[in-house]
Amino acid sequence: MTGLDDREKDFENKYAHDKKIDFNVEARTSKLYGLWAAGKLGLSGDQAQKYAMDVVGANLEEAGFEDVLRKVTADFKAKNVEISDHMMRVELDKVLATARDQIMKEVK
Repeated sequence: MTGLDDREKDFENKYAHDKKIDFNVEARTSKLYGLWAAGKLGLSGDQAQKYAMDVVGANLEEAGFEDVLRKVTADFKAKNVEISDHMMRVELDKVLATARDQIMKEVK
């Protein structure tokens, strides 16, 4: 039975590893998106970094990026920054791809 036990343990390890990568990609995506949004809000330097971390924190509310989009949309409206929902999602897709590439390069 050790062969099956080893396979099961390997599968569990791979699953845990994949989940960690997914979490890191999601966190990196939120940060990159937050930095993009900070630029649109006229923030730079430490203020932009703080805003990006606020966006990362907002992403912990629920699975996916809808919580991030809600936060950024509300912040844009509060500061009269006009960007369509479509363009916000396009940018989110871009930073998701960038985050995935960055994380995958780091784990190799």
